[in-house]
Amino acid sequence: MSTKHSLAAARFLENKENEIWHDNTLWMVRAKRDIMSRSLPEWEQLRELASQIKLYSNSHLDTLLEEFEKNALANGAIVHWAKDAKEHNEIVYQIMQEHHAHNLVKSKSMLTEECGMNEFLIEKGIDVVESDLGERILQLMHLPPSHIVLPAIHIKREQISEMMEREMGTEKGNVDPTYLTHAARRSLRENFLHAEVAMTGANFAVASTGEIVVCTNEGNADMATSFPKVYIATMGMEKIVPNLESLGVFTRLLARSGTGQPITAYTSHYRRPTEGQEFHIIIVDNGRSDILANKDHIRSLNCIRCGECMNTCPVYRRSGGYSYTYFIPGPIGINLGMLRDPKKYSDNVSACSLCLSCSNVCPVKVDLGEQIYRWRQELDKLGKANKEKKTMSNGMKYLMERPALFNAALKFAPIANHLPRFMVYNSVNAWGKGREIPSFAKESFNEMWKKNKVKQ
Repeated sequence: MSTKHSLAAARFLENKENEIWHDNTLWMVRAKRDIMSRSLPEWEQLRELASQIKLYSNSHLDTLLEEFEKNALANGAIVHWAKDAKEHNEIVYQIMQEHHAHNLVKSKSMLTEECGMNEFLIEKGIDVVESDLGERILQLMHLPPSHIVLPAIHIKREQISEMMEREMGTEKGNVDPTYLTHAARRSLRENFLHAEVAMTGANFAVASTGEIVVCTNEGNADMATSFPKVYIATMGMEKIVPNLESLGVFTRLLARSGTGQPITAYTSHYRRPTEGQEFHIIIVDNGRSDILANKDHIRSLNCIRCGECMNTCPVYRRSGGYSYTYFIPGPIGINLGMLRDPKKYSDNVSACSLCLSCSNVCPVKVDLGEQIYRWRQELDKLGKANKEKKTMSNGMKYLMERPALFNAALKFAPIANHLPRFMVYNSVNAWGKGREIPSFAKESFNEMWKKNKVKQ
C-alpha cells in the first residue's frame, strides 16, 4: 500500500537529473556545516548548552513570556497574544484596518505559513509581498516553500528566468544569477519604498530586554522595516530565550548549522519603535501548549528552524520537499505534522530510514529520529498502520518463533536465485524497484557456525 509521500516521491524521482542535483546541493550545505562545526572545539558543548537552555525556557514559558511582555511594553512596543492561527490572522488584519493600509511587505516567516496568513489577507483585499528572494520567486510562481531556510532550493535558474521574463520583463533566456538578482532587487525596491506595513518573523525573542532578533542574509527585513509607519513582528512562543548571554549561544549555532556560515549577514535587533512608528509584537500559541504536555515529543519545541535536519536527511534530499503532506518537510516536519494531526499526516512517518543523522546534527539536540520511531509505534492504535507491513511482520514473527521452520526456510532460500526474473521483481517486491536483490548464499551462517565452531 503506497502512502501519499511515496507516491509524490515517485513523481519527484521521475526527473533523475533533478533528483541528483537536489541531493548533491543539499549535501554540499551539510558538508559546509561539518567544516564549521569542526572549526569550534567547543561545538558539542554549545549544542548541549543550547539544548538545556531551550528545555529551561520551554518549561518556564509562563514567567519568561510575561517578563518579555513587560520589557517590550516598557520599550514602547504593543504586545498581542494569539491562541491560534485564526486569532493571529485577525490581529494582523485589524492592525491593517486601523491604519487604512492595503499593502504589506514581509520577510520570510514559517509561522505565517503555518497560520495561512497570506491567503487570509489576500482574500481581504490586502496586497502581500514577500521580500525574501526565494520566497518572492515562489510567490510569483504560485508555489509553497520546499525548505524552511532555502525555500526555492528545488527551482532551477532557467525556471526563474522564464518567470521573471513574464513578471518583470527581464531579458529572454538570461539565466545569469547576478542579473536575475539585480532585477528582483529593482522590482522589490518599489515595494519597500511604498509599503504601508512591514512584517517579519522572529528567530529569537529575548525576555530580559523585550527585543526581537531577526537573522537574514539579504537585509530584506531591515529594508522592509525602515520605511513603513507600522512594523509587526510575529513569533511562536517557543522563540523566547532568557537573556542576551543565552542568545549568543544560539547565534553561534544557527547559521553554522543551517547554511555553513559563521553567522548570518544580518542579525538585527528590534527593541524600540523608530520615531513615528508603531511596533507590534504578536505572540502565538497555536498548539504549542499542547506540545508542552507531551513528554515524548516536548523536545520538538527546541527547534530553531535551521533546516539542517533536511540537509542531512537521505529521504528528503532524494524525494524533495513537496513529497511531504505537512507544510514543513523533512524530519522536523514529520514530527510537527504528527503533533498537529497524527491521522492526517501519518503517511509522512514512512519517509524516514531511521539513520538518526538528523538527531546527530541538530544544533539543539532534538531527538528527531527517535521521535519518528515512537510515532511509528502509534500507527496501529491510530488505525493507520500499513496492512501489507503488518502482514509481513506477523509472518516474520511466526517464522522467527519456530526455529525448525526458520532453518528449513533458510535451507531452501537459495532457490530464489534461480527463479525467473518476473517472479522476483514485481509489484509485490518494493525493494526490487530500482535495486538488485542480493543472492542468497549457498551456506547459511547457522550452518557455517555449526560446522566451524571450536568445541570448548
